[in-house]
Amino acid sequence: MTKLDEARVRDVLSSVIDPALEHDIVSWRIFKACEISPSGDEVLVKIAIPTHAYPQAQRRELATRIETALEGAGAKQVTVIPEVETAYLPAPSDKATLVGPKNVIAVAAGKGGVGKSTVAVNLALALARHGAKVGLLDADVFGPSIPTMLGAPERPPGTTPEQKIIPALHHGIKVISVGFFVEKGEAVVWRGPMVHRLLQQFLADVVWGDLDYLICDLPPGTGDVQLSLSQLIPIAGSVMVTTPQEVSIVDVVKGIAMFEKVEIPVLGIIENMSFYKCPACGHHDEIFSHGGGKRLAQEVGAPFFGEIPIDTRIRYGGDAGVPVTIAAPDSENAQRFMDIATRTALGVAAGVLSKPKRSPRLAVIR
Repeated sequence: MTKLDEARVRDVLSSVIDPALEHDIVSWRIFKACEISPSGDEVLVKIAIPTHAYPQAQRRELATRIETALEGAGAKQVTVIPEVETAYLPAPSDKATLVGPKNVIAVAAGKGGVGKSTVAVNLALALARHGAKVGLLDADVFGPSIPTMLGAPERPPGTTPEQKIIPALHHGIKVISVGFFVEKGEAVVWRGPMVHRLLQQFLADVVWGDLDYLICDLPPGTGDVQLSLSQLIPIAGSVMVTTPQEVSIVDVVKGIAMFEKVEIPVLGIIENMSFYKCPACGHHDEIFSHGGGKRLAQEVGAPFFGEIPIDTRIRYGGDAGVPVTIAAPDSENAQRFMDIATRTALGVAAGVLSKPKRSPRLAVIR
């Protein structure tokens, strides 16, 4: 049998498929490097896990696949060293407004009232629970609800001596919203150019620091905010939120078409208010119909990220400033958001790693 060297190890591992990303680990740069003993039968393999949200069971499966492949090629001992490195693409020079966040994820909806902000808040908190560094930008300038949904901050927003904005800190994530800077109940009555300038300030003048993900809670529809953000910064992808009924689905289709025009991929679709489960008897009632989000995902060829039920604990968590992902971390609904966070992060990583001609920079998380 041929003695193992680096070229042979790379060749063997090129047939190993990542169980979460479903692609080989060499061309997608999961395999980083190897060290081989002088005898050639002991191999240490270093791999890059591209997101903190990568499932633990699949990490173990990946290590097993690597060990099996190399043992089949003659290695007597294989050691796999995983290290989490958030995969991202550097911003092009014409979209270098934002400094610090590696990946921007937009949470969008075609119409209001579908629970988009609830999803954005719990997605951000779920990513943080997975271990990522996360920020949340409330880009819904005319209806900022994020400050209410997150409650009193551990640290209120502030400014640096250089007049840069320090984001608030809520439940361990950095947050900025126009709601922090206007009186409660005061209406924001601005034209499009003023909204554009505010977004520029929130992107360029906020000290975000080193973040793996910045979640942008967009206003409903396809207006100025969506277009401004697509022009100012690279967006890794969007998560679309809908309710099951047709009136919501129709508007989401328009939102997806808008993202296609500005070349922002749709990472997945979530069906919110999917059903009501009676806490007393367990009966399911499909108040707003059911399955519309899944059908839409199939029609447009986007992943379906799952269903979020109508649940008073989700509603109460948003009203009380303690979202369900934090208030009841072991609950079924919190786990739904954790799963959505995993799917979202893997979708971002796949988008980055599938671009061989423009290799991403990898930032080691310490």
